[in-house]
Amino acid sequence: MKTFPAFLYRVALGLTLLGGAPNLRLLPAAELPPERALIAVLQSPADPADKALACRQLAIRGTRNAVPVLAPLLADTNLASWARIALEAIPDPAADAALREAAGKLQGRLLVGVLNSLGRRRDPQGVPVLTARLRDADPEVAGAAAVALGHIGNEAAAAALKARLADAPEALDAALGEGCVRAADQLRAAGRTAAALELYEAARAARLPLQQRLEATRGAILARQADGLPLLLEQLRAEDKPAFALGLRVARELPCVAVTEGLIRALDQLPPARQPLLLRALADRPDAAVLPAVLQAARVGAPELRRTAVELLEHCGDATCVPVLLEAATAADRDLARTARTSLARLRAAGVDAALTDQLDRARGAQRAVLLELCGQRRITSALPMVEPALQDPDPAVRRAALQAVSVLGGEAQVTELARLYMETRDEARRAELEGALLEVSGRVGARVVARLLPLVRHTEPAVRITGVHALAGVGGAQALEAVVAATRDPVEAVQDEAVRALSTWPNNWPEDVAVAEPLLTLMKSGAKRAHQVLGFRGYLQYLQADKRLDDPARVERIRELLPRLQWPEEKQAAISALGALRTAAALDLLQTLAPDAAVTEEVWSALVNLVGRDLPGVSPERRREVLREVISRTRNESLRRRAQQALEAIR
Repeated sequence: MKTFPAFLYRVALGLTLLGGAPNLRLLPAAELPPERALIAVLQSPADPADKALACRQLAIRGTRNAVPVLAPLLADTNLASWARIALEAIPDPAADAALREAAGKLQGRLLVGVLNSLGRRRDPQGVPVLTARLRDADPEVAGAAAVALGHIGNEAAAAALKARLADAPEALDAALGEGCVRAADQLRAAGRTAAALELYEAARAARLPLQQRLEATRGAILARQADGLPLLLEQLRAEDKPAFALGLRVARELPCVAVTEGLIRALDQLPPARQPLLLRALADRPDAAVLPAVLQAARVGAPELRRTAVELLEHCGDATCVPVLLEAATAADRDLARTARTSLARLRAAGVDAALTDQLDRARGAQRAVLLELCGQRRITSALPMVEPALQDPDPAVRRAALQAVSVLGGEAQVTELARLYMETRDEARRAELEGALLEVSGRVGARVVARLLPLVRHTEPAVRITGVHALAGVGGAQALEAVVAATRDPVEAVQDEAVRALSTWPNNWPEDVAVAEPLLTLMKSGAKRAHQVLGFRGYLQYLQADKRLDDPARVERIRELLPRLQWPEEKQAAISALGALRTAAALDLLQTLAPDAAVTEEVWSALVNLVGRDLPGVSPERRREVLREVISRTRNESLRRRAQQALEAIR
């Protein structure tokens, strides 16, 4: 017979003890030992660790053949728990018989373990053994017998548990209560309702811990089904919080429309503080009667109940709830109004959008404003024909709500309308609102709306032309770029300034917007103001870094061409910073030529450390070291010197 390697037993046992069970299942199938090999290990003088692992494996491989070998181990303090693992899993009555026999011989902790195993196997023939042990002088043994009887849960076990309730010592109460509830639950699940009820009621009347009595009460209610409603209502009306909490739990579990209707009737009879909690439990029931009750509470309930009902409608409501929620959304109670608006925005039932737009056609004042906001929040694009006219509503709140909705829903047509309204209004606050919406919609739609924006930059009023520049800069594209470049020559200086700023941060709609490079170069070379030249230079650097058609050597060459035109240290520093990010030897060469300029020497050293601090294509490690040594010897910045030293050591 092939011997299963002992070291594999020990490895698997160690993994099991560390929480990796069942690790033996992870072994290759060819290496799993047969049952006879495992039995041989148990019969040999092998180490306890090897025997323990053999027991573990017999839980997978074991048959009735292993029972006679495992049974004696139930009395072994080192191997008893491992033997029980195997016996609990072996699918043969012989394992039950072995456990019953051991239960008549063992004492103390070993006996407790065997009683637990009898319970886990739910052996009905074990009931007499367990019943006898209910009166054991050792409270741990008696408690284990009670819980095991609960696991078996047949009528004989229930009778034994009920009989012991009459005179059990206090030390046994918790275990006896657990056993009674477990057994009654199993009887109820098996359809033996009368027997279950008898045990539940006995447990409720006994001197058991509160939790077990509450669990027995729950079982008694559920076992009675619809007839359990009075007992359920008794819990909901109880003064103590644990009973009320149990009532809320069972209110979600106990089926039947009659129960739902009874709970609805009880709602008004509870103290105001408890009504919202019961309403939440009702909302979790699937009955059709629930929604009308929640709607009624949302209409006329006390303040806290009304807020709860409005919140619940988000989850259980449908399109018929819209009028009630809309009324709450404009209530004087701010918390209620905010909750209602949230529910309306999130309500996902079919037909809600249609119900909202139907209301919009008739609503006025505050309700109209709320509906307009909801059209935007819910993205109801079909409502646009009704939203757009509200942009000119005499009520400021309605106008603002319409503007918010158009900002979210609007398209090309709305850009035209927003631009027209902006040009016509003279109210500064109103203009600011319109400008925000115009920029939002046009930026979302993109270059398709340029023609609709051009009237803004051709307007006689400078402020309107500035807004046109902002809008065109938000959409990008060749036509928009042409218009903004023209605005840099506007007769009004403020318009020029805005156009130059727009060009310097031109939207990166690559490759369409690479044409911005030439206007930026022109600004840099011949801008009307020094500030325009600086902005042109910075914008050009941004373009160089973003244009994906350029590789790093090409970017270096473009910067090299710019250097003779750079007069101010700030411009040179920006160019140096850009060079420090270009991973090419050409950037290194160009940076080293800039080092003698005292105005930017430290910036050059910093860029060089950034560049050669890691591998640089085309540059040898020796040259990188030379550059870093030069920085270390010449920089006046102690922090930079440390960075260079660290980079140098990393190369070594």
